[in-house]
Amino acid sequence: MSDYVIRSGDRAAFLAGLRELVDFLTAHPTAAVPRGASVIVLVDASDSAARRDGVESVAAPLGMPTEDVGRGYFDARREFGPISYSVIGVPPKERQ
Repeated sequence: MSDYVIRSGDRAAFLAGLRELVDFLTAHPTAAVPRGASVIVLVDASDSAARRDGVESVAAPLGMPTEDVGRGYFDARREFGPISYSVIGVPPKERQ
């Protein structure tokens, strides 16, 4: 068993929601859209190596490198135009 926890939701429901949003915005061209948006998957682990392993396990299939951003956080990010898909390893609250 892994020493990390990935906070993930229902994949089918998430993708259906994205499609609904695209369909809605396409059908309503006067609806405002943001300059950019972020989708974030969070990885929890009390230990730094486990956090990095968790981020890498999500990022690797997408070809995203993992970066140590300091203070116990790890990040992997891929851009799709103005939309970013990120995986972030979050340290325990007492170390944030």
